[in-house]
Amino acid sequence: MNNRLKQFFYPTLNRSFAIRVVLVTTTALVCFQYVLTPFYISGRSMEPTYRDGSFNFCFRLRYVLSEPRRRDVVTIRLAGESVMLLKRVVGLSGDVVEFKSGRLFVNKRPTQEPYLVFPSDWNLAPRTIKPGYVYVVGDNRSVPIEVHQFGQTPVKRIVGVPLW
Repeated sequence: MNNRLKQFFYPTLNRSFAIRVVLVTTTALVCFQYVLTPFYISGRSMEPTYRDGSFNFCFRLRYVLSEPRRRDVVTIRLAGESVMLLKRVVGLSGDVVEFKSGRLFVNKRPTQEPYLVFPSDWNLAPRTIKPGYVYVVGDNRSVPIEVHQFGQTPVKRIVGVPLW
């Protein structure tokens, strides 16, 4: 076996090796706990943009210095740190949001949503978004409005954005 390969698989256990292990472990823990949180997508509410059963990372630093914008896809903390929703921001604080025959209206103007593939027949009376909140909804609007999770959510519950 090549000497370098042998050294890679059977390293010398010394102080330098221990320091490297501690540094790599600490960096990985910090990175995957506070910067890039891995998550599994369970559900079809964001199809076709994000597929049920796929894997992604939540980039948690996206909104450290900025606020969510319209059309951003965000991860929202639902219960603790382990359950999150993946939704699209369609309205900001102070906006009036409504659905008429499946079409989204923001401030009484129809909104272009090029990411939508599935038709919708949703109807929802106008509602004003409270200060400190955004209005979120999934991209798959083919399901009945009664079973789709959407609505106003506090900006402070937004954890970050999917990495890809």
